[in-house]
This record gives sequence, C-alpha cells and structure tokens, in this order.
Amino acid sequence: MKVRAGGSALAGLVLVVCGVVVAVFSDDALPGYAGESGVPRVTSERDLPELPLAAQELSDRDHERMVRAQAHLVQQCMRSYGFADFPLNPGRPAPMSQQVTMTAVSVSPYGIFDLGQARRWGYGFDPRRTAEWDAEAGPKGRAPTQREDEVLTGYGTPVGGKAGERGREVPEGGCDAEGARRLMEGVEDEERLLGYASRRTQEIDRAVAKDERVRRAFRDWSRCVEGKGFKEYESPVAAFHDKAWRAGRKDGNTWRGERELGTAVADVECKKKLNTVGVWWAVSNEKQRAEMRDNKAKYAAVREDRDRVRATVREALGEAPPEK
Repeated sequence: MKVRAGGSALAGLVLVVCGVVVAVFSDDALPGYAGESGVPRVTSERDLPELPLAAQELSDRDHERMVRAQAHLVQQCMRSYGFADFPLNPGRPAPMSQQVTMTAVSVSPYGIFDLGQARRWGYGFDPRRTAEWDAEAGPKGRAPTQREDEVLTGYGTPVGGKAGERGREVPEGGCDAEGARRLMEGVEDEERLLGYASRRTQEIDRAVAKDERVRRAFRDWSRCVEGKGFKEYESPVAAFHDKAWRAGRKDGNTWRGERELGTAVADVECKKKLNTVGVWWAVSNEKQRAEMRDNKAKYAAVREDRDRVRATVREALGEAPPEK
C-alpha cells in the first residue's frame, strides 16, 4: 500500500520495508526520529498501511459477511422444519454486543485524524450515525410466531422433542445455534480463530506504548497540546478517553463542549505536525512482525481456520469460489 504525501512542501522517496511500501519524507518541521527510514508520514487514516496481524484474523468485512451467512443458514434450517416463509432477518432486536461493536469500530486505534470532525464533533460522533447504526442492525422482517420461536431458539421444546411440520428433532439450541455451528464447521479451534490474533495485538499494543520511541513521540505530542492551552495528557488515547467528555451520558457520545472541541483540534494538529502516528505505526509494525516470526505455526493455523470460514460463508451466500 503506497502512503500518500501529506502536503506539497514535503519531498520524499518510496522504500519497501519488509514487504510494505512506505513513504519516507524529509521535513524540517518534524522531529528527526519522526522522519526516519521506515516511518510513514501519516496525516489521515488513508495514509496508514495495514499492520501485519490485521491480515491474520477475520476482518470487519468478514464479520459482516458472517452475520449475513449465518442468517441464511438459520433460514435454511427453519425451512427444513416446514416454515417455508420464515424471513431472512426476523423481527428481533440486534444483540447488544453487535451494537457496541459497531460503535467501537467507528474510531481508529490512533484516535481522530480529521480536523473537520474534531472541530464539529470533538471526540464524539454525529448523533445521526446512531440512528443509521440502529436502522442497519434492527429487525427487517416479521417477528417469529410462537411455534417458529420454539424451533428457532430451542426453548419450549424438550431435547429430542418433535417440531415443525416434518416431525424432526429440534437441534440443541434450535436453528439459531445450528446456524452458528454450521458457520464454524470444519474449524479446528474456534477460540483461537476468533481471539488469538486480537489478544496478541492487545498485548503488543501495551508493549508498544511502553517503547521509548513511542513514549518520546507521545511526550512531544503532549507538550504540543499543552502548548496550545489544553490539559497535559499521557497519550492521544488518554485524551480520547478523558471521562470528562462523556460524563453523565448514556449514549456513548460526548458533550462537545468548548474545552473538548479545542482539545480534539489540538490533538489532531499536533499528531499531524509531529507525525506521531507514523512513529506509533512503525514500532507496532516492527513488534508485530517479530511476533509472527516467533509464532509461525499458530498464525498458519489461524489462517487455515479463517479460510474455512470464508469458504462456508461463500457457500451460504451462494457465491462461486475464488479463482486460483
């Protein structure tokens, strides 16, 4: 992935570092360490190359497709019990975990980059997006009948009991659980697939935050924000998670007061000026590549299970396998 230049005053060259194309710039305004070889110039999320571990696990797009595929598998199961008109997306509210996930993934791990967003929404978000998320996650079809719900969930029907027009036994947990099982069919280790890379990423992130190169970048960023008249924070993450912004709110948004908006703008301006995220990314990239070298077999196993799930999803959605 080629990193885009942050401005016309920057002169630079392109290098390939461990298979990742990064742009290395010379800019008198940057601290020396922020323009070193292998440190991309980052002024927006578009400038961020993908980190190595992100490619090892299921992506946000994978999870979205898995939700769709599981809906198809559940519908197939329900139809096999004689409920021919069972809807693909029955009228049941989305699980809270799904709603929380949609909110969480809306923000980059490095915080906010867009000055327009910072000026208008601070560390929060456009309230209209909540309605969009709710509409997307909300029910689209009719609600299940009582008899359908018994087969769908397995509640109300004893194990080994009969259900549906065809008198078949209800699978444990109903068609909901059966759809989930079919989605993971052939997977060697479901827990490893869904959590190993994420857990290791979190552990590495903690190590990255303690790395002296990142700590130096955070100190410079913090002085920059403080120099603009705002509170001293340990890191951009600490600024984003300042409890003052969300105190007393129940919707996950912020109050967007003058202090919050000013801090958010200073945060973005200082990250861009000092290339804070470029340094942050470079250290993460280094540590994640070391992690993969040290655990090749585990990541190979994760990828194999991931590919099995992707194949099941394609089949459930009626898609042709990819060309080799």
